[in-house]
Amino acid sequence: MNEHVKNLAPATTDLSRRSFLVGTAATGLVLGYAGVPGIDAASAAAPANFEPSVWYAISPDGLVTVTCGKADMGQHIASTMAQIACEELGAKWSDMRVQLASNDPKFNDPVLGAQITGGSWSTMMNFEAMSRAGAAGRIALTEAAAAAMGLPPYFKDQLVVRDSVISHPKSKKQMSFAEIVKSGKATKTFTPDELKAIKLKTPDQYTMIGVSVPQLDIPSKTNGTAKYGIDVMLPGMAYGKVVTPPVRFGATVKSVDDGDAKKVPGFIKAVILDDKTGTTSGWVVAVANTYANARKAADALKITYDGGPNAKLSSQSLLDEAKRLQGLEDSGQFFVKDGDPAAAFGTAAKVVEAEYTTSINIHAPLEPMNATAEFKGDILHIYSGNQFATRSGAIAAGAAGIDPKFVVMHQHWLGGGFGRRLDADMMVPAVQAAKAVGKPVKVIYSRENDMTMDFSRPLTYQKVKAGVDGDGKLVALSHDVVSAWPTARWGIPDFLTPSVDKKGPLDSFTVNGADFFYTVPNHYVRAIKNELAHNATPSGQLRSVAPGWTFWAVESMIDEIAAATGKDPAQFRISLLDGAGKNDGGAQRLRNTLLAAMGLAGYGTRKLPKGEGMGVACVSSQERATASWTACVAHVAVAPSGEVTVKKLTVATDVGTQVHPDNIRAQVEGAALWGLSLAMYEKATLKDGGIEQTNFDSYRPLRMSQTPEVAVAVIANGENATGVGEPAVTVVAPAIGNAIFNASGARVRALPITAEAVKASMKA
Repeated sequence: MNEHVKNLAPATTDLSRRSFLVGTAATGLVLGYAGVPGIDAASAAAPANFEPSVWYAISPDGLVTVTCGKADMGQHIASTMAQIACEELGAKWSDMRVQLASNDPKFNDPVLGAQITGGSWSTMMNFEAMSRAGAAGRIALTEAAAAAMGLPPYFKDQLVVRDSVISHPKSKKQMSFAEIVKSGKATKTFTPDELKAIKLKTPDQYTMIGVSVPQLDIPSKTNGTAKYGIDVMLPGMAYGKVVTPPVRFGATVKSVDDGDAKKVPGFIKAVILDDKTGTTSGWVVAVANTYANARKAADALKITYDGGPNAKLSSQSLLDEAKRLQGLEDSGQFFVKDGDPAAAFGTAAKVVEAEYTTSINIHAPLEPMNATAEFKGDILHIYSGNQFATRSGAIAAGAAGIDPKFVVMHQHWLGGGFGRRLDADMMVPAVQAAKAVGKPVKVIYSRENDMTMDFSRPLTYQKVKAGVDGDGKLVALSHDVVSAWPTARWGIPDFLTPSVDKKGPLDSFTVNGADFFYTVPNHYVRAIKNELAHNATPSGQLRSVAPGWTFWAVESMIDEIAAATGKDPAQFRISLLDGAGKNDGGAQRLRNTLLAAMGLAGYGTRKLPKGEGMGVACVSSQERATASWTACVAHVAVAPSGEVTVKKLTVATDVGTQVHPDNIRAQVEGAALWGLSLAMYEKATLKDGGIEQTNFDSYRPLRMSQTPEVAVAVIANGENATGVGEPAVTVVAPAIGNAIFNASGARVRALPITAEAVKASMKA
């Protein structure tokens, strides 16, 4: 298991050791405000509440409010946490409520971990802990009810807890949760060892888990009362509009002429960012009394820049550098180093080699980046929606030049995140503008700001070489992955992974997925950092992270090997998923999802019209240690012009334990369509150091008219719950590429797939 996964996993997290301390000045300390004056007292629980856990409280009126330490960006994770706790607590679902956690250090729980939302980790890593929290509350309420009803202590085992009522069938006595809390007798607390010893329900006893209950966040999101970061309004607030340089990173401001901006009504000041955190570079903020006036003032500023070292770079120069690095024998570090591929290639009956590329991709959530900053005395208050409170608050502190313990973060609902809001760049201009003008400032990015300054999915180049023996058995595979290293940019050592060749830490979030569950005796995976791309296009985590490109290469290569040896690609995969050695267990689950997808799609059972084909892929996303087993069969039609129509996507996924069936299907469908969008349409390009695409007219995601039928099979087998937000993103592109080959004989190796590339390959 990767070190960062071990540090986040419930059973082994040790926040007392490291407390998610970030070693650089840029990302500072873990955030906290214990004992700091100026904290909003309204966030504290009422004294009469019963709080069996930091994660929920029961009020005297019987309402159960669950605090979600994860970002909710439409995936309903707050409701999921409430549903898991509710199962063991025994509350009525209509009594459940949700709220979002602040950055109080009490929410950096030693079991649930730091406040980071990504990797499809949330349900997987919180299921047991939230179950135990719910069970602890039930036990405490049961003991209190027994005492309040005058029953002997040993009678508590005869009590029944259902729908927020505790009853004693023999005596006909009963008390509601509200009555128990009002009695004040619910005071029991649990040590970590006592929590661990609680016997939880088995899947056959579930009454809430596995039920598609109404999502708790939907009413407020549909009636307009839910507050997103962009909705924040503070007394006396000003607005900031950022002016960003033509170069993505590395530019500096030489001069600012605000003469014309001063003619704009309500203009206050132009603030040149002095960002010691290194998050931004060459930015100016125009501050005014309204957002409209801030935009006008920003447009009126005359700014001159020094473009810096990246001003002449392009996508092609980044790709050229990637190829150069891959050609160096001593570059990079090894992520997997099993056997001796070089020797095996020397004796192989056939060797297959291919290069695979992916382009820069942009998050573009519907709600653009925004943050509101307010200084109250020595305390900095930040209002925003973010996916990594532990790091984001430290970025805000670094921007303000204050100790992180003096930062209070007010978390809001996210109008889309997808990894974009793991970064906190929007907080830097808000903080420095508020400090400069002495009043609260809300900064809202324009769509152009959001796209050109995105922490994008990096451009990647991969070289894969495979060898098969005389029987067509895969005996060796080497895989080089060259990209910017998004996680290394964070400066958090615990998120890096020691290389197996002892050359130092590597960013496993650029190679996860390359350590697949196929049995290959000789297998190397090399992670190579493209320093040029790393500096010119500071990259982030986009929904699916590394498996979005590693499985594009792996699953395409598996098909290429099958074609070269005359084997059916699905049966070839099944033969490789034999569960030998370290692949025990996981390979079987992946094999089952592949068979399920094939069966649902009717793969191989009927003759398709000319120009149509089906392709398969199966993945263990997000990471090997936290895998969700997912397979896809894509059905496509390819025209003589090379135009590809995706007719249907069939996805099967093994989720272990499904909490909310409807939500799982929705997430899988959404992930599959995002995967389709990345596979066929989305592409950003770098020119003269800047991203060329500035809005949805030039950066084109999937349109509604291009959406195919999506069929989903969910395998719920009672194993530990897995994540579903991202895995289906990773499996679609290779399934489509493989289907294109089966339909037309064209082999495409670059994302996004274009008609020109398909037609050229058809001719070749």
